[in-house]
Amino acid sequence: MPSNPKQPPVAKNAKGEERNVGVELEFAGLSVERTVELLQEAFGGAAEKVDAHRTLLRHEEWGETIVELDVQYVHRKDGDDTDPGGSNSLFQDFEIPDGWRGPLGDALTGLVPVEIVFPPIPWSRLGDLDETFALLRTHGALGTRESALYAFGLHLNVEVATGSPEEILHVLQAYLLRSESLRDAVAVDITRRILPHTAPFPESYARTILSPDYPAGLERMIEDYLAMNPTRNRELDMLPLFAHLARELVEKRVGDVLIKPRPTYHYRLPNADLGDPDWSAATEWNRWVTVEELAADEERLGAAITAYRIAADASLPGRLRRLFGVE
Repeated sequence: MPSNPKQPPVAKNAKGEERNVGVELEFAGLSVERTVELLQEAFGGAAEKVDAHRTLLRHEEWGETIVELDVQYVHRKDGDDTDPGGSNSLFQDFEIPDGWRGPLGDALTGLVPVEIVFPPIPWSRLGDLDETFALLRTHGALGTRESALYAFGLHLNVEVATGSPEEILHVLQAYLLRSESLRDAVAVDITRRILPHTAPFPESYARTILSPDYPAGLERMIEDYLAMNPTRNRELDMLPLFAHLARELVEKRVGDVLIKPRPTYHYRLPNADLGDPDWSAATEWNRWVTVEELAADEERLGAAITAYRIAADASLPGRLRRLFGVE
């Protein structure tokens, strides 16, 4: 029976259509080629090999799925430097000769994850991915918990509802308030905690954005975000959305070719728990919906911000004493 995704407080976008969610899944145990074979055998579709370690799988109903080795250096450069799902942005300016990319990918297979970037689907159909996850699991796909070296994630690209500054601010505030609870619920893998890809927001940013009188102005919001978070490596990566809304501003401040502008919240926190047969994309979606529920409840959000400020102010002297070695 498919998983049951929870309805968000705002189920449709500004066009009156059901909001979409893009899912990105990382795993080991299968090659790109074998993954494509399994998907084609089970669901059909036409495959187009882009390079040795990236294949596009086009399906009449679902659209275009990308299956690739999740490291940018093994993929050919064709004039578009954006990597749809790549998470490895270390040394991004390092140049690899084109002739080395395929062999490098062969050498890295098994050390870096394969990633499936599914096309955006309506949130209510997230349970349809259960069959794909089960197929991968049955044929040897390995998730985060199967090795201490597997810092794999499942990312959700959640389409904004209205895209208004007020909505974006409230979602950001709600996320900051829910962050610790989400980390506990996800039980973020220790390796993923150590690596930078899902770093929490700095406390200075939380205190700034959770000010009771913080204005819901887009330019101020983006400027503050870029000043304190000039990186894709955040548990909730807002750069794709902000690049969609103000591309020149983001490109001027953050020179990362992997930022792909799109009207979505890029939620990077969840593990890829393929080893758990009860886990699904809907599991993580339902956790995300708790953020949107708080964001949509103005009274509850305001009370939570007030409680946060009181707690933060009360604990500040203790942190200062520890900083200066007084206790």
